[in-house]
Amino acid sequence: MSPGFDTLAAQPAGSSERDALRATGAEFVRREVAPHLQAWEDAGEIPRELHRTAGDLGLIGVAFPEEVGGGGGDLLDSLALQEAMFEAGASSGLMAGLLTAGIALPHIAASGDRDLVARFVRPTLAGDLIGSLAITEPGGGSDVARLRTTAVRDGDHYVVNGAKTFITSGVRADFVTTAVRTGGPGHSGISLLVVEKGTPGLTVDRSLRKMGWHCSDTAELSYVDCRVPVANLVGEEGSGFGQIADQFVVERIALAVHGYGIAARSLDLAAAYARDRETFGRPLVANQTVQHTLVEMRRQVEVARTYTRAVAARHVAGELVVAEACLAKQTAVDCAAYVCDRAVQIFGGSGYMHGSEVERHYRDARILPIGGGADEVLRDLTAKLMGYAP
Repeated sequence: MSPGFDTLAAQPAGSSERDALRATGAEFVRREVAPHLQAWEDAGEIPRELHRTAGDLGLIGVAFPEEVGGGGGDLLDSLALQEAMFEAGASSGLMAGLLTAGIALPHIAASGDRDLVARFVRPTLAGDLIGSLAITEPGGGSDVARLRTTAVRDGDHYVVNGAKTFITSGVRADFVTTAVRTGGPGHSGISLLVVEKGTPGLTVDRSLRKMGWHCSDTAELSYVDCRVPVANLVGEEGSGFGQIADQFVVERIALAVHGYGIAARSLDLAAAYARDRETFGRPLVANQTVQHTLVEMRRQVEVARTYTRAVAARHVAGELVVAEACLAKQTAVDCAAYVCDRAVQIFGGSGYMHGSEVERHYRDARILPIGGGADEVLRDLTAKLMGYAP
C-alpha cells in the first residue's frame, strides 16, 4: 500500500496525503490504463492483472477500514482518487469494472463477520479476487422489494433459485453478493448471500453487449438449485433490504463522480481541440459560439462537482443526505449528458469516430441516469423525502 493511505481519513481535501493519492491514481491511469483502454473496450473486459496492480497500490480499498484490509480512508478520499483517475483519462466503464468492490463488499465489511471478511473482502481489496453485486432481476428494474430469487433453508445450506441481470463484473466475478428472498413478500423477506463461482447451478447465461461501458463486463446470471452454505449469509436473515439501502447514498455519490468526472475530461479535450483546430483560417475557439459553449460546459461541471463534494462531506460528517445524494446524482448525470454531447459536437466528425475518447464518454454517459436508481425513481423518492409528495 502506498505511503500515506492509512491516514487519509483525517486529512483535509488539500492535504499532502490526499494529493499523493491523487498523483498515484493519475499515474496509474497514465501508465497502466490509457495505453490499453481501447483494446479492453474492444475485448469487452479488463484483465485480472489490472486488479492486482491496483490492489498493490491500495487503490481498490482506499475507503475501506484498515481492519478489513483497506486503507482507512473515507468517501472524500475515494472521490479524490476517482476525480484524478478521470482527469488522467479513465473511462466510466473502466472505473465500474475495476472498482466493483465498491458495491460488492461494503455489506460484507460492515457485517463484521471475520470469516467472510477473510474469504472475500481482504483478497478482493488486494486485487486477487473480483466480486460483484446481484440485485436487479429480469423484469424487476429498480423495485428491490419485489425480487423473486429465492433462498430456502435446507440444513446447513440455502437452496437458491432465480435469475439476475445487468450484473457489473458478473462474467469475471469469483463471487456474487446476491440479494435473495429468504422470507415472505416485501422488504423484510430479503437477505444477502455470497454465492461463489463454481457453485453447481450458478451460470453466466450471457455476457451482455451494451451501448457503452464496453470494457466493463456485464452478465445475466441464473441460479438453479444452488446450494450455498448458511455461513455465506451476510448479516442477519431478513436484513438484506436495509443493508442495500444503507449503501445507496455512497453508490449514488459515486455515480455522480462518474458523471462530472467524464464531463470534466470531455471539456478539457474539447477545449484543447478547439484551440488547435483551424477552420476558415483561424482557431475554432475564436468563434464566439464555441467560447460560449465551453463556458456553459465549465459551469455545469463546476456546479455538479461542487455540490457532490458538499453532499459527500455531509455524509462523512454523519448527516442524513439521502435526498441530497439523489439530487447530486441527477445534477451530475445531466451535466455529463450535456457536456459529453457538446464535446462530440466541437470535435465534429472526429468526435463521432469509434475509438475517439469523447465518443467513448458520450456513450458511457447514457447509463448514468439509469444505474443506481433511474432518474424517475429518484425524483419520486426525493419528492417524498422533501415533503413535496402527498
